[in-house]
Amino acid sequence: MSQATAPTRATAVDMTHRQILEALSGLLLGMFVAILSSTVVSNALPRIITELHGGQSAYTWVVTSALLATTATTPIWGKLADLTSKKVLVQLALGIYVLGSVLAGAAQGTSELIACRVLQGVGAGGLTALAQVIMATMIAPRERGRYSGYLGAVMAVGTIGGPLIGGVIVDTSWLGWRWCFYVGVPFAIAALVVLQKTLNLPVVKRKAQIDWWGATLITAAVSVLLIWVSLAGDQFAWVSWQSAVMVLGALVLGALAIRVETRAAEPMIPPRLFRNRTITLAVVASIAVGVGMFGASVFLGQYFQISRGQSPTMSGLMTLPMILGLLVSSTLSGRIITRTGRWKRFLVIGSALLTVGFALMGTLRADTSFTLLSVYMALIGVGLGMTMQNLVLAVQNTVDPHELGAASSVVAFFRSLGGAIGVSALGAVLAHKVKDYLAEGLAQLGIPASSSGSGGALPDVHTLPGPLRAVVESAYGHGAGDIFLAAAPFALIALIAVSFIKEVPLRQHNGSAAASDVDSDQILAADAAVIRTGEQR
Repeated sequence: MSQATAPTRATAVDMTHRQILEALSGLLLGMFVAILSSTVVSNALPRIITELHGGQSAYTWVVTSALLATTATTPIWGKLADLTSKKVLVQLALGIYVLGSVLAGAAQGTSELIACRVLQGVGAGGLTALAQVIMATMIAPRERGRYSGYLGAVMAVGTIGGPLIGGVIVDTSWLGWRWCFYVGVPFAIAALVVLQKTLNLPVVKRKAQIDWWGATLITAAVSVLLIWVSLAGDQFAWVSWQSAVMVLGALVLGALAIRVETRAAEPMIPPRLFRNRTITLAVVASIAVGVGMFGASVFLGQYFQISRGQSPTMSGLMTLPMILGLLVSSTLSGRIITRTGRWKRFLVIGSALLTVGFALMGTLRADTSFTLLSVYMALIGVGLGMTMQNLVLAVQNTVDPHELGAASSVVAFFRSLGGAIGVSALGAVLAHKVKDYLAEGLAQLGIPASSSGSGGALPDVHTLPGPLRAVVESAYGHGAGDIFLAAAPFALIALIAVSFIKEVPLRQHNGSAAASDVDSDQILAADAAVIRTGEQR
């Protein structure tokens, strides 16, 4: 009787588990600095904006500018990954990130800082897209769940841990806020060295022209949309001629982008991908997840420092429930998905937890019990951990290898777009609500609104007299609750979207998706038979 053997790990390249982990360590470092660039400034922003004499608009745009650049360039990096060397591209992205970080750390004003953050975002866009693509190239879909857990854990540390790192840096006198931008440089350099030594992928070059017109129009449409969202309600009314012009401009540019993409030989975002129901629904869900992933970390730091008077370091420590929830859920869900091949249940449960978590955070006030707040944050963290990477995993499982770059970058693009729109929109809502709550609170004290000392700039509550400080803390606390409540419907949309995704168990190989388009129960039965055979050996 011949002896059955358990199937070996199917990869597009012949790599052992150890080789995969070695190469993955460089990718994880790259992904860490990409996420860190967006979140490390969160708790440091009140100090940065105060020292550079900026206001709430500058506060929002220091974050949004990097997210915008990341969003706009992600499809370009993804398309390039399908056409040329992925190793060279990821090293180029790291180099751009290092340059942007050094320049941002030397910035002397908010405008200069925002410009440097754009350069940082370009590099981060490459790292975000290419990490997903390279991992998909190395690892078969079924095994990918296990490794995606590691990626999700790193994203957890970067997304929610970034504010803690930034807070510690700002509170360390011999460092200062400029090190919030320098801190990622050593990690990026280490990633360059590790990838050079460990990442060896076959270079499959195809002769094709990059769709620069499509990339330009997509970038322009997204930029106009974000500028409108960030300025409306502050510089001009939501319902005004300025809003009408910007919205119309974004729609026209978007329509032109769609027209160009449908005719391009190698479109940045191939329209045919959206004929796949899984990809379309995953994109809708990714936008909502982006709002939660970035909005929560950015504005929680401001809430803790202004509404609760905490230091940047303590503000970071107080987000630990969210960090731990995200870390544990992403790791465990990845391992379970690898063992079972089933992933949809985690998307549904995660989206439901996000919805509940955001709704509960809508009750946030300056004096909310930290015990309750910890529970709410943990729910959001667990929800994010179950959804972020698994949305990418579901999409990668439905496309052929030559479209991995485009498909992965589409999900990353819309997740970043959701984050950028979320930060801009929620920032605008926060500014508007805080202004109203301040005016209301000061009126009760018989003080003119101009005496709040804010004047558009972020207040230092430690320098305000008692009654005035209480009004400011209450205004920012109530405003923080309002923006989380505004984010809850997005999470509900994600829940509805993932509920309609058809689950196809993860493939055991990196071949054509069409070749694996068989009945799900048959696949699971075959997998079970393989497991039983291995157990009988």
